[in-house]
Amino acid sequence: MADTFMFELVSPEKLLLAADAVEVIVPGSEGEFGVLANHAAVMSTLRPGMIVAKLADGEEQTFFVRGGFADVSPAGLTLLSEFAIPAADFDADAMEEQMELARKDIEAAESDAAKEKAQNLLNQLGEVSAALAA
Repeated sequence: MADTFMFELVSPEKLLLAADAVEVIVPGSEGEFGVLANHAAVMSTLRPGMIVAKLADGEEQTFFVRGGFADVSPAGLTLLSEFAIPAADFDADAMEEQMELARKDIEAAESDAAKEKAQNLLNQLGEVSAALAA
């Protein structure tokens, strides 16, 4: 049996998952990365995308996340997400809702930096939407 580590996925509303995992694929801001047991310490921001967790019991769980932070240590992985939802509950309407929120953030931006950040989020959501539609 492969080594396991503690994986926690937390959204502002609740703890979505706390379980022993064998591997977790994370959509980092610099690209996707995989986490295994005894991983070196890393902190990363998250971009919109899918988290794929292969759990110790053989189950695989997938979640959509929109931003946040990943804290990796040899002891485990904690993802603090801005928004997270199980992939089974994430459909085209939910994606459009996320994209509309990003559009509103662009309109409400009070600085060029805030506008650029919101535009980047919208672009990333568009990429995820296109990948899911394929």
